[in-house]
Amino acid sequence: MSHQTPTAAQAAGPARPRVLSGIQATADSFHFGNYLGALRQWVDLQEDYQPFFFIADLHALTVPQDPKALRERFYRCAAQLIAMGIDPDRSALFVQSHVPEHTQLTWVLECITGFGEARRMTQFKDKSAKEGESAASVGLFAYPILQAADILLYRPKYVPVGEDQRQHLELTRDLAQRFNHRYKKTFPLPEPYILKSTGRITDLQNPTAKMSKTNSSASGIVEMLDEPKVSAKKIRSAVTDSQAQVRYDDEGQPGISNLLTIYSALTGTKVADLEQQYAGKGYGDFKGDLAEVVVDFVTPFRDRTNELLDDRAELDGVLRRGAEQAREVASRTLAEVYDRVGLVRPTL
Repeated sequence: MSHQTPTAAQAAGPARPRVLSGIQATADSFHFGNYLGALRQWVDLQEDYQPFFFIADLHALTVPQDPKALRERFYRCAAQLIAMGIDPDRSALFVQSHVPEHTQLTWVLECITGFGEARRMTQFKDKSAKEGESAASVGLFAYPILQAADILLYRPKYVPVGEDQRQHLELTRDLAQRFNHRYKKTFPLPEPYILKSTGRITDLQNPTAKMSKTNSSASGIVEMLDEPKVSAKKIRSAVTDSQAQVRYDDEGQPGISNLLTIYSALTGTKVADLEQQYAGKGYGDFKGDLAEVVVDFVTPFRDRTNELLDDRAELDGVLRRGAEQAREVASRTLAEVYDRVGLVRPTL
């Protein structure tokens, strides 16, 4: 299994390789942890690949949701993806539930997945260990198989992954191989696209922990749709240490190291250059400048997102067109799968 990030040279040629990725709409706003860590790299994929990006609303149902909040978050997610640079003319941007082939292929894959195999997957295993199996839904149990269907429907060359998704991609590859062996070669094996490391973005108040929507306090997380002055205040109030030297030392100075990572990611300035720039200066100067950088960065993003949210009809149109593009590919894949397992196609 290759673990190399594809190069532009590999992507050259008339038919651009497909990439596939999705995000759950379970929060009101992207935060620096998920945006700087992975999401912004989706934009670069549009240059050399044929991207399919989807909002995983079906996956969100594996835990209880408030229907009204989920519907609003779905629009907020779509608007933020466009505001950050996803171009609907270059990428198929769509909602998972708008392409019924996702759940149709899931059933076929569930029928070739072993019970023990599914039981070992991380989400179900962790929740069962903490709360007992009765606390985990059948949806959570089958979540990784739906994720495999999400991927295999589009027969992508690459799937952007972080470490937490590696197990799911391995299951996807296993199911593809099993289907190909049992029936006929149908699915190419998707390869991981290893996202360029920005460095882990950590909690502003607890810099040894990952910045996370579920585990971070309000003051420890930078929400991209917050009022910019709120985000600036969080930066200025971020935990540092008593050494008062602006230098990167992940173990000895995790707080200032995290802020250096954020500064570097937002400006493209190397951490070593930032260390030199702030040599002899205190944390106050550094955090004040970073607060201004953050305001300059989030303000246009927030303005563009709100502009898009004011025109829901246009957002609906973008997502409808994206779903149409996705279904052109997904329906062909599903038709082949149905033929190969022996299902009879309906006659119209």
